[in-house]
Amino acid sequence: MLRQQDVGHRIVVRRIVGIREGRPLFSDALGELVELSETHLTLATAQGPLRVPVAQVHRAKRVPPTRRPTAAAVVALERAADEAWPAPTRGRLGDWLLRSAEGWTGRANSALPIGDPDRPLPAAVDAVERWYAERGQPAIINTPLPLAAPVGAELDDRSWGTRPPTLVQTAPLPLPPAPTVAATSGAGVGAPGGRPAVGGGGEAPEVGGAAAAVVEVVTAPSAEWLAVAAGRKGGLPDAARHVLTAVGQVRFAHVYVDGTLVAIGRGTVTGEGRWLGLSLIEVLPTVRRQGLARRVIGALAAWGVSVGATHAFLQVEQHNTAAVALYRTLGFVTHHTYLTRVAPG
Repeated sequence: MLRQQDVGHRIVVRRIVGIREGRPLFSDALGELVELSETHLTLATAQGPLRVPVAQVHRAKRVPPTRRPTAAAVVALERAADEAWPAPTRGRLGDWLLRSAEGWTGRANSALPIGDPDRPLPAAVDAVERWYAERGQPAIINTPLPLAAPVGAELDDRSWGTRPPTLVQTAPLPLPPAPTVAATSGAGVGAPGGRPAVGGGGEAPEVGGAAAAVVEVVTAPSAEWLAVAAGRKGGLPDAARHVLTAVGQVRFAHVYVDGTLVAIGRGTVTGEGRWLGLSLIEVLPTVRRQGLARRVIGALAAWGVSVGATHAFLQVEQHNTAAVALYRTLGFVTHHTYLTRVAPG
């Protein structure tokens, strides 16, 4: 059977799916093991997440990976992602990163355990707990898998909690273009404050002509943009503004329909200019399924290409199946996953 050391690795599971004429019926599933508990296991499969009760597992084992990224590639991408979401308060524990941003988002308020913490693993976790306690915050560690699987095993022994798995997905640039419905004049995407002409599909929503809306890519977020982000993330403390704007190359996408901001997005270029990071892709409920998210991503991707980025990355919770399906159509595949672990109490 499987052990915690198998989390983050590719496995095959034979599970019991029924009984016929007194004999069990089996089905096989192949994917990355992202969660293992006493009651169930969760796989990231090509068709999406699959949660299997342990009672239904007939047999399970680890299988060889297929083109898994190297440890160095995972570290490089995690470093680029950290640059793209910079916490204002930072510390180091050997190679490990310690980050705090007034509690705003898990990524900016968690330790990143990649590299050597310059001390035994139990002592390193003790030091993480002290660092966050001194700031009046819960200790949180993001564990990229399978790179940080040993850290995860130590946290299991300490009864740390586990949040839903997050997929770190990548795609080569340029991305597939969105279908063009209406052309609109404007400056190039790479120009600060430019208004790229980006088309979209679907019927016009209730609030106006989303099919002909323009994606504005600018150097600073508007007050309306920040309000939408605050609604999604539960407020915007001062530390949040630092996280959003303290990146050398950053752009903010706005989509207005009849004077109302209906969609936003954020793009950064980090990792020595290679990686376009996409975050806060948000479309208001009244205009969803109109192609606006795809067009926001396309506009930010065009800007990224214009400044030399060759690949894009994003982070999405595995259970957000609608977003995962959209990203798949744009060529995104899972590079690796991480689990957010929270200290008990």
